[in-house]
Amino acid sequence: MAVYVDKLRYYKDSSKVCGRIVKWSHLTADTAEELHRFAEFIGLKRSWFQNHRIPHYDITTSKRKEAINHGAILILGERK
Repeated sequence: MAVYVDKLRYYKDSSKVCGRIVKWSHLTADTAEELHRFAEFIGLKRSWFQNHRIPHYDITTSKRKEAINHGAILILGERK
């Protein structure tokens, strides 16, 4: 089992946090249990969980770095 992060991106509708423009990444895992456990470990709130087609948490650059430092695997987005 593993936890994953994808590349950082700007999202037109949600690129500002506290007035600053930020990039976002997705944190996902092989299982929901593992995802929630890891998210809690790096300080994410359960209310931030997004149960979409691919369940995930949206994370900023600093949380992405923290996730990678704690073993999250970098995945590349789809090529167009």
